Amino acid sequence: QVQLVESGGGLVEAGGSLRLSCVASGSIIDKDMGWYRQAPGDPREFVVAINSGGITSYGDFVKGRFIISRDNANNTVHLQMSGLNSGDTGVYFCNASFLFVNDWGQGTQVTVSS
Repeated sequence: QVQLVESGGGLVEAGGSLRLSCVASGSIIDKDMGWYRQAPGDPREFVVAINSGGITSYGDFVKGRFIISRDNANNTVHLQMSGLNSGDTGVYFCNASFLFVNDWGQGTQVTVSS
């Protein structure tokens, strides 16, 4: 239903911070939004989500380090990441969900140096 474009990934040192952004081609006001990540050879895993009502859900390993927020006026979701470690390395994908329809971005690479 919408196209999603992620940005903000890059190479950072352990302990560093990044802010990822996901811009949708249309309104996200009715959509549940989330971030997932995937390392090579591993399944995609849940990171954080924020539903259309603003309720957030955090994966156990990122709670306290990552913050998800949404800017409905700009059709954008952000993921503020701090205290990054090598386990956070992977491709981060933005997800938009409404009923049974799921849209995915192409992902943005996050690499944390060791």
